[in-house]
Amino acid sequence: MDEIFDKLQSVVDRYDELNELISDPEVIADTQKFMKLSKEEADLRDTVAAFKKYQKVSKQLDDDKEMLREKIDADLETMVKDEISSLTDEKQKLEDQMKVMLLPKDPNDEKNIIMEIHGAAGGDEGSLFAADLFSMYSKYAERQGWKVEIIDKNETEVGGFKEIVLMITGDKVFSKLKYENGAHRVQRVPVTESAGRVHTSTATVGVMPEEEDVDIDIDPKDIRVDVYRSSGAGGQHINKTSSAVRMTHLPTGIVVAMQDERSQQQNRQKAMKILKARVYDYYAQQEQDQYNAERKSAIGTGDRSERIRTYNYPQNRVTDHRIGLTLNKLDRIMNGELDEIIDALIVSDQAKKLENLTNA
Repeated sequence: MDEIFDKLQSVVDRYDELNELISDPEVIADTQKFMKLSKEEADLRDTVAAFKKYQKVSKQLDDDKEMLREKIDADLETMVKDEISSLTDEKQKLEDQMKVMLLPKDPNDEKNIIMEIHGAAGGDEGSLFAADLFSMYSKYAERQGWKVEIIDKNETEVGGFKEIVLMITGDKVFSKLKYENGAHRVQRVPVTESAGRVHTSTATVGVMPEEEDVDIDIDPKDIRVDVYRSSGAGGQHINKTSSAVRMTHLPTGIVVAMQDERSQQQNRQKAMKILKARVYDYYAQQEQDQYNAERKSAIGTGDRSERIRTYNYPQNRVTDHRIGLTLNKLDRIMNGELDEIIDALIVSDQAKKLENLTNA
């Protein structure tokens, strides 16, 4: 624990320094710097509070043990021993808590996300399952107090989605939904199946942090922009104006087409937002592939082709294959009750990072 204590003390020192800085009139006058330092101070606050509580518990534990070495009556001795037992448990919990707090933080955890859901294998049934996943994530987002905005969608005749793109905004959205990356498999009797046979279909989910200009710099020369007339509903306005936009990122070949909005400028803004997220995700996946070649992650690579979860309707069962978790409550999970799965994935991820930290 000595190395951990050194790190914790450096956190406390930095926290004290930040409190002095944000009280400085010159810093207060610089709004951008003040906000940056205030956020850093807020991020360290819980860790500092846990460390100070740990120090207080440790001191009380030492005092109690010292008291036992003295001559005290039987009743007081029993009381002190009970307190030592309780404080020992609390000290261990605080140690575990502080280890997790010192783990490297994902810089994207605070961000909003762009989520893409695609109907994959299974034709119409795959597209219907994509619609079910959209409903599940929308209900989960509502439970979290997040906002869901549909950016783009490609519907099928049976009421499903070939593709639907969402923007989900709120508190630490990426930190919870980043584990949803991958292929989701469904086993059920399709509505079109007259013989009652169970079919297997899939939909893929992509989760990308919303990227601001400061996060990724795309050279305008690397983007080809084509404008064209929108198709579909919209009346004369859509037929007469070239409001639809197609953006191509030349180095990666990534293409984004947007025609949902009535003006070309609005479609440009939405297309650029998605393009930035996809380009960032493209390069992040390349880095992840290189990392996974050196060390296999317990949570999986997050690759779209990796089957991460199976939803079995006949048995009301959901299994997350990355951590071997099976829950017989599919109906509740499809209603947006994803906390048990996501919490288990977070704990597993933290355990793996702690193991890597110890073995490093």
